[in-house]
Amino acid sequence: MTEDLLRELELLREFGYTHLDIGGGQPPTAVRTAEGRCPPQDLLAELEQVVTACEKCRLSKSRTQVVYGVGNPNADLMFIGEAPGRDEDIQGQPFVGRAGQLLTDIIKAMKMTRDDVYIANVIKCRPPENRNPEQDELDACRPHIRRQIEIIQPKVIVTLGRFALQSLTEKAYAISDVRGKWLDHDGIRVMPTYHPAYLLRNPSAKKEVWADMKKVLVELGRGSDV
Repeated sequence: MTEDLLRELELLREFGYTHLDIGGGQPPTAVRTAEGRCPPQDLLAELEQVVTACEKCRLSKSRTQVVYGVGNPNADLMFIGEAPGRDEDIQGQPFVGRAGQLLTDIIKAMKMTRDDVYIANVIKCRPPENRNPEQDELDACRPHIRRQIEIIQPKVIVTLGRFALQSLTEKAYAISDVRGKWLDHDGIRVMPTYHPAYLLRNPSAKKEVWADMKKVLVELGRGSDV
């Protein structure tokens, strides 16, 4: 078995699958390249099927739809937020409300588009009334975002807000203590910064986030773009 397939099977086992239905005798895996690797877009599509069927926590009962992730499967830059809100739950895409528009503006200011990056949340289903995610919900959903990262293999991850950072790292960081400081996730550079929703309430913090994004651009070799 390839390393990709082993990871897929391990993820399925984490979510309670004890067997696979491979009707027609064809395994439900993406076509491999000549080098034995699945294209990342195929791996992401496979994972999306698993996530869409997930019922590991109570949020699956109240969601309109799963909000999986969007963007470039080969992105060098990945933005990770907290959880879908009302607009995201309706449209099935992350960061499409007011906070999402602000994130889009930040990406544009970095001389990129949403199609250049990948955007996801640590929680894939909307918490009722946009409440904070609870620990068991974060624990249940964590394998999804970690697998997305493994597939995309970005050079830089920007975590947006406290819950995204704490869930990804499983450490009780205070965002005010580590914002703008480089961290590491399995060899990938991580830049913690404020969530766009926080910037809507505290516009003066935009300058701090922009300072963080300039560090990201330098890390990506695009510092001369701004």
